Parts: sequence; structure tokens; C-alpha cells
Amino acid sequence: MATTSQDGAVWLEAANATLNASASFDRPPRCALDGTWGRWGRWPSPVGLTLGILAVLVAQVVLVLYHYARLRWCATRRVQTDARPYAFTEGMLSHFANLGGILMMVAYLIVTWMLDVMPCSYYHYDGGVRWWMVGAQVCSQDFLMFALHLFEHKGPLGPEFYRKSHKPHHRFVNPRLFDAFDGSVPDTFCMILIPLATTAQLLHANVWEYMLFGSLWSSWLCLIHSEVHHPWDAAFRYLGLGTAADHHVHHRTFIYNYGHTMMWWDRLAGTYRKPELIRQFNKSDDYERRGEAVSDFEPSPPPAADPLAPAAPAAPANGAPKQRRSASPAVRKRAA
Repeated sequence: MATTSQDGAVWLEAANATLNASASFDRPPRCALDGTWGRWGRWPSPVGLTLGILAVLVAQVVLVLYHYARLRWCATRRVQTDARPYAFTEGMLSHFANLGGILMMVAYLIVTWMLDVMPCSYYHYDGGVRWWMVGAQVCSQDFLMFALHLFEHKGPLGPEFYRKSHKPHHRFVNPRLFDAFDGSVPDTFCMILIPLATTAQLLHANVWEYMLFGSLWSSWLCLIHSEVHHPWDAAFRYLGLGTAADHHVHHRTFIYNYGHTMMWWDRLAGTYRKPELIRQFNKSDDYERRGEAVSDFEPSPPPAADPLAPAAPAAPANGAPKQRRSASPAVRKRAA
């Protein structure tokens, strides 16, 4: 009996030692980096993660200020003919607080960084920025988004998957800048997070390139949802890069322009449609300046009346009796 107890104690001790060894926080880290910014013991340092999130946040704040300044003080031209009035503050708050958008991407960044699943290069702070790497990340992200966008629309999972994933985003047939990340959780997971994770595994950038890519790409995705044209749109169209008008084509038709920051994939696949061919789009060269109306985004006031035109009859003052129309002779005869 004593022998059995001793054997059991030895077995428990061996099992406990094995578990402790497997769960030890003293084992060598997966990515051995020098400097406190690289590792905090066994875990990645959150410094790079924090810097990256702050970089994207600063870029988004600059984007909002740019959009406000353009609508408030600059003459702009709408992408589509119909105006879409909205409260600027409401749009901004919905943009930053949407569960299926920015909040979900921040959660993805925290999980993938702190669980140490990113390639080791992403935890490096040496080497500076290689611009070709940033461009390669944008190209990879957009190509994968194009493929998964097409998959959501026409993939083998059928219309039921489309209705639950991407269709909620398509309620915006005349989108505004703040609608960029307003989608469902399955849509964000399929069309944004999967391409982000795949791009990270394919292209081994450093932390500076990763945060620059995230800042540029997220801002660009917002810009193509803008309700007004941007000053650089003509140059982007020439280079085949995505513009607000190009992406509005997809929101209006659903069957063209599946790319986002680049129209190259649509041209190769035969799914590109020029914005000027869409009937609902604004083809005039008229610009408008909203001025103070941008604060609450009331519809733009009507154009000033021509001073040489004949004056319209004045409307009766409030409370004044309305003039009755005189009855015709036939009516007066019947009344008599």
C-alpha cells in the first residue's frame, strides 16, 4: 500500500513538473529581440501596438478635419446628383464607435500582436521605412479584398451569405465618408480582417511600415466613400487608383468596381464601370460651398434669385386671412 502511494506521488510530481515546464514563462521567446521595446519577458511589448493604434487614430482625426474643412470652406462637387444631408457630429461618432468597423479592427490588432502570432519582423524597430513594402502591403490588401468582395457577392455560399454579411453595407446607395467601416461583423471579418492577416503573413514588414500602411490604407478606404470629389481624383483615375466616384459606382449598381484603392483588378476581370456612365451621377461642373451649414449639414440653400427677374407675389403674413378666389359666373348663378 505504501509502495502504491509512493508511485502515485512520483507520478503526480512528474506530471506537475511537465505542466510547469510547458507553461513556464521563462522559456525563450519566439522572437528574440534586443531592447525593451521588442519584448517584455515572454510577451511582446505593447509599445509598438500602442504606437500603431495611435498612428491610425491620428490619421483618422486628420481625415475628419480635412473633410470638415473641405465642406465648410471649399467649393466641392458632389459625386451623385442627389444630396444626402446629415448631421456631421452624428456621422463622426458613428464612424468611430461602429462595432463592425474600427472597434473590431482595433480588437484584431490587439489580439494578433499580444498573442505573438505576427511574423517576427513586425516586432522590429530597426531599418526605417521601405516605401516599396508599404506599397506592396496596400496592393496585397486591395487584391485580397477584391477577391473576397467578389466572393461575398457571387461566391458559392449563395445569396443568404451575402444578405447576412455584405448587404447591410449596401444600404448606402449614396454613401458618405463616414460609411466606410459601417458594415456587419461577418463582412468586416471576411473582407477586412482575413486580408489583413494574410497580408501580414505574406509580407514581412517592420513596425514602422506596418503602422504607415494601416494609416494610409484606412484613410484611403474612407476617402473613396466620400460624398464629394477630391482634388487628386483626376490623377488617380489616370493611374487606375480608386476614387470616390469609382466606389460610388459599386454602391449604386452592386455589380461593378469591386476593388477599393485600386481599379486594376476590375479592369483585368472586366468588372470596371466608368462613373460617367451612371445615370444618377453628377456630370455638371457646378461647385458649391456649404459654409456654416456644414455644422448641422442642412441642405444647401437655394441659389440667390436673379435681381433682374420679376418679383414673385408676396406670401400672406402669418394669421392673415387668405384671399378667396372669385367664383365663376356659373357657380354664382347656381348659388343664387
